[in-house]
Amino acid sequence: MKISFNGLDFVIEEDYPEVGVYLYVYQNGKCIRDYLQNSIEACKEIALENFDVPIEKWV
Repeated sequence: MKISFNGLDFVIEEDYPEVGVYLYVYQNGKCIRDYLQNSIEACKEIALENFDVPIEKWV
């Protein structure tokens, strides 16, 4: 799952079930942040809280 918003690219990738889900934040092709969460929904919330990415923007 990937979107672009405010000049940044956001990628949500599931890792092995026992690990969780990562939210990666890229700027100019370089990863500037990554967050490990328990669910895709939690990653979307982090993107909203930290970067103002609207939940409905995710497809």
